[in-house]
Parts: sequence; C-alpha cells; structure tokens
Amino acid sequence: MKQDFLPICRKDMEERNITQFDFVYVIGDAYVDHPSFGHAIISRLLEAHGYTVGIISQPDWKQKESIAIYGEPRLAFLVSGGNMDSMVNHYSVSKRLREKDAYTPGGVMGKRPDYATVVYGNLIRQVYRKTPILIGGVEASLRRLAHYDYWSNKVKRSILLDSGADILMYGMGEHSVIELAEALDSGLAVEDITFVRGTVYKTRKKEDIYDGVFLPEFERVKEEKRAYAESFRVQYENTDPFSGKCLVETYPNQIYVVQNPPAEPLTQEEMDDVYDLPYCHTYHPSYEALGGVPAIAEVRFSLTSNRGCFGGCSFCALTFHQGRIIQTRSHESILKEGKRMTEEKDFKGYLHDVGGPTANFRRPSCQKQLQTGVCINRQCLFPEPCKNLHADHRDYLALLRKLRSLPGVKKVFIRSGIRFDYLLADPDRTFLSELCEYHVSGQLKVAPEHISDQVLKYMGKPKAAIYHQFVREYEAANRKLEKKQYLVPYLMSSHPGSRLQEAVELAEFLRDLGYMPQQVQDFYPTPSTISTCMYYTGLDPRTMQPVYVARNPHEKAMQRALIQYRDPKNYSLVKEALIKAKRTDLIGFGSKCLIRPEKTPEQKKSNRNFNKDSDKNSQSQNRKQSQKSFEKHKRIRNVHKKKK
Repeated sequence: MKQDFLPICRKDMEERNITQFDFVYVIGDAYVDHPSFGHAIISRLLEAHGYTVGIISQPDWKQKESIAIYGEPRLAFLVSGGNMDSMVNHYSVSKRLREKDAYTPGGVMGKRPDYATVVYGNLIRQVYRKTPILIGGVEASLRRLAHYDYWSNKVKRSILLDSGADILMYGMGEHSVIELAEALDSGLAVEDITFVRGTVYKTRKKEDIYDGVFLPEFERVKEEKRAYAESFRVQYENTDPFSGKCLVETYPNQIYVVQNPPAEPLTQEEMDDVYDLPYCHTYHPSYEALGGVPAIAEVRFSLTSNRGCFGGCSFCALTFHQGRIIQTRSHESILKEGKRMTEEKDFKGYLHDVGGPTANFRRPSCQKQLQTGVCINRQCLFPEPCKNLHADHRDYLALLRKLRSLPGVKKVFIRSGIRFDYLLADPDRTFLSELCEYHVSGQLKVAPEHISDQVLKYMGKPKAAIYHQFVREYEAANRKLEKKQYLVPYLMSSHPGSRLQEAVELAEFLRDLGYMPQQVQDFYPTPSTISTCMYYTGLDPRTMQPVYVARNPHEKAMQRALIQYRDPKNYSLVKEALIKAKRTDLIGFGSKCLIRPEKTPEQKKSNRNFNKDSDKNSQSQNRKQSQKSFEKHKRIRNVHKKKK
C-alpha cells in the first residue's frame, strides 16, 4: 500500500478528519519524508505512538498567520531549524551568503531566517502565549548552553532562553520526544517536566535541582575566555549517557538553565524500528514543480548503517550531538531497505553509500563502553589507539558482501569517511583489500586534514606517519589487484595551532605528492566543538594551555593560498607567506621550490617588448606567407584557364 505523507496544510488536516493536532512541527527545511532528515524520524515516531502531527515547513517568519494554519496543537509545538545549523546553511566561512540551499525546493536561498530556531520560537510565542514549545535538531542541540557564535563574534545565551521555548531536546531525540509526549499527554504541566534525559529546561527554583554540577555563571563566561574554556571542558566531559552529570548554568535574575544527562543510546532493535517506520523516502510531491529538493540526491540510494563516532576529531560536533557510543542497525534491517531501493524505477544498480559519521565503525571501540560508557579523559584513537581498542571489520565486511549479492546491485560504494587509523589498527587487511576491489570507483576520499603533527595534535587526528603508512598500503593493495585508483585527501587550512610555518609544511607535502586540491576547507568555527573553543579563547580546553589561532582574514587567505600554491592567482599571497615564514628557499627554480622568482620591472618590460617584436615579426611573416599562397593559387588557376 502506498504510504501517505503527513499533513502539510489545512486541507490535508480536514481530509483526515482531524480537528486538532497533538503536535504541530515547524521546520526550517522542506518536508522530506526520509530517515536522513530529523523531522521525518521524529514525526513518524510520534505517529507510530498514536499522536497526530501536522507539518509547517519553512513558514514565512514575517507573518504570524504562517504558524497558525492549523490552530493551537493539543500538546505542543515542535521546532527545528533543519538538518543544518541555519547560519552554516546560509553563510560560508568567510561569512558570504551562499548561493543555494540544498534543503529548500529548487535550491532557492532565503526561505528560512538566520537563527531559525530562535525566530520560529518567538513567532509562535507571539501568537500562542501558553502553548508548550519544544525545540530540537542540530541547531538547538549544539547551542543548548552558552556558546560562541562565530557570525556575531559573541558568546550567546542558551538557545532555550532566546527562543522562548519551554524545553530543549538535544541529541537525536527519539527517547526524549516520546517521554515528553507521554508526560504532556498525562496532564503534566510543561514546567514540571524536569526529569527527561536528553533535555534542557529552565527554572528559578534552585532547591529543586538535584545533584547538579554548576558551571561558571553566564556573565563570567561571556566576559572571561578562560571561564568559557573551563565551562566547555566540563560540558565535554559530560556527554556520555552512562557517566554524564546534570549541568547547571546560572543567568541573571536567578534563572537556571539545567541540562539533564544524555539519553541512553538506541539498542539495535530500536534502531531497526526507527528505520522501519513508514517513510515515503522522498520529498513532498508539492515540490516537484519547483525542481524538487536537492538534498535528497545524496541520500536517496544511501544506507545508514550506524550512529555515533569515537573518532574524537576536535572540529566535529558529533560528540555533543550523537555521542561517542556506536549504535548500529542489524543486517536484516539494512538489507530490507537496500532491497526496497533496488525496486525503485530510478535505481541504476548503484548503492551510493553504506555508513554513517564514520563508515567503518560497526561496533563499540571496546566492551567497557556498553557497561560504563566512554572514558572521560581519554580518546579511543588519539594520540595513539587505546590498548583496549578492539578494531574489527568482520561485521561490516559481512554486511557489504550481502549487499553486493542483492539482485540488481552492480556496485556498492563507501562515501562516508573511513578512519584509516582504525583500519590500520585491525591486524586483518581483508577489509582494505575488498575496499579497493569492490567499493572504490577510481578514487577514495580520505581526511588526513593536515600533515603537521603539531596541527594534528590540536585536531585530534593521528600523526602524519599513520597517513603515510595507509597511503603505502592502499597503493600496494591496488597494485596487487592491478587497479589504478587514487587517494583524494581532504585538507583544512587555518585550524587552531596552524601557523604559516605549518601551512608551508603542508604545501611541501602537496608538492612532493604532485597534487593540488581543487577545494580547500578553511576551518569553520561552528558551535560546540573543541576547535571552536580554541578559536575563541586561544586555549586548548583539554589542557588549558595557550594555542596559536589565525584569526586575521589576510593570514587565513595566505594559509589557504599555500595549499593551492600552483594557482597563478595565489602567487602574491604565496610569496608573502613564504617571506613571512622565512622560507624564501622555496622561491626559485629548483625542483623543491614552490614558486619562481617574480620578474623585475626591467624583465617585464623586456618581455613586453620582446612579445611586441615577436608579434610584429609573426604578423609580417603571416602576411608574406599569405601573399605567397595567393600568388601560387593564382598561377595554378591561370594554368587551368589555358588548358581549357
């Protein structure tokens, strides 16, 4: 039976004979009923538990009527800014407005406001003064406590306060939203729901806060960078559902923002149930005339295998959102979805991805995590793989083999990132061999991010020697298979800890590699990452030691230019960077030089004159040649005339 989309307008509501929705879900994205979109999971999960949900997608935030199309919901409004933070969605790292929004019909930009969750929450509050508002999604999750906002260059309050919401759900939200729904449905007042894990609430009753760890007060955090770093460290140490504590942030006028411990991870059975909900697996048909929703292209024929990541990259917010404990779907669940994909009329035989945040994580890093959670002061892979790490690809290999054997499947790609250090930690190289043989098409994208051990230390990435080892083994595996397949390294410029000297080191690596990347990612300070904390405070919150930060736009431009030193447009920046880094030995004609010396004015003038003379001589020769050709043609023509 064909599955229906959830209601998106008053007409849909009336056709279903619904007089009042239990929940009205306001979202910053187009409505895409696919499990890669958070709003689809939450709305379908609520529906499966017997609640009715009406969708308001990308309302006109300048019109109050846009969020009142269904009237007041029985239980609450749900609000999400979308699959991305609205500011990252709108602006590049240079704070320029992006041209396209992949989560909007036709890719049109400007269909959601900046700080969408805050704007939507306040819009609802203007119309419905008492109705509970529950906010969630990436934007809310990563801004749940005081946070540095790169776009305004300020420390902002918890988004719970600025949005006017009653409760914030952080993390993926499946457990939290059902507990909240049941509590509201039982008649509990929203201000009394203070016990749900994975939520943040506000209160004036300090005496009701049980066993809370008090963070530095907001006013201190806002003014003192060291206090900000100290607060962030405590937050980072309490992201685990087994060991995490209740955290409390104090605001003026005796307002307390309280973060309950994280929700427990989903079991495999629960994960299977979430992905088995009756999704339509595409965008709402009303968007077809507008060109559809571009974001569906990347996920339509991709399979989610896992959640969570114990990789611990400093610039990634996954620790704060999905957590470090791996959660997986069963083979049966994934194969069922893969088989459904093969039956779609547009399926060409290619599964685009089988993965998650890190594709080759299909199990917890060690058995201890399942009982006591992840270590507070230790990473699983950094700076070296933990002695308790159990690197094992057998389950992932078995899954990939089953997917390859599905009727109609020609190729199964792996496009999610793989952790090459985890791959090397596995003594069995079968996965590497089968990766090269079956799951790469010409090139494999990997993310060493940098090549300087000094910078990699701050990034939380393995040392450069590990990447070099992986390169050697990858090339050897392809030679054995008689395949010509290449590695495409993702690289990042201007990360905290990177000076011009380290940027030059990266340029030298690319020189020796004979490769110039077409795209380079400047470090982007997004909420709730260790790297963003370093960028703002100049301190590494893990050690409280100072760290160098490139904030000047011109220096950032030089670091970026060094990675693309072969581009003629970057010559001046590269030259300036090499001089400032005292590496003029790389300016010259030798094989190790990055750029050649710039010509003197006299040489440029001489070249211009030479070019002019060359042009004149060339033009003169061309005229003489043309005249000779014309005279020859004329003689031949006269001969033919005489013969006639």
